[in-house]
Amino acid sequence: MRRRHVTVDCARPYELATFWSRLTGWPTSGIDQPGDDEVLVEAPDPLPGLLFVRVPERRAAQNRVHLNWKPDGRSRDEEVERAVGLGATIYEDHRGPEDRGWVTLRDPEGNEFCIERQ
Repeated sequence: MRRRHVTVDCARPYELATFWSRLTGWPTSGIDQPGDDEVLVEAPDPLPGLLFVRVPERRAAQNRVHLNWKPDGRSRDEEVERAVGLGATIYEDHRGPEDRGWVTLRDPEGNEFCIERQ
């Protein structure tokens, strides 16, 4: 069995997929438009894509699963700053001495993700 997508339930799939496309540098499928109920961010093989699907329910609790990211070509702190500039918010800061630790952020709909050090 092979992973195909990581699916994220959300209120505004196109807008959230656009955030994640900018953050990861991965393209959307190219056929998606604002208002679509499903939008795919295509990851390079062998990684699974990110599929954003509209659901009527609001997010009610902390994520049970979240993604951890390791910067490529930038430091953790530079990547955190870039994510915040794209619309993320810092949720918990676990950075420590000697450049150790990670930062937990929330995307524009409140889904948690972490950026670790390089």
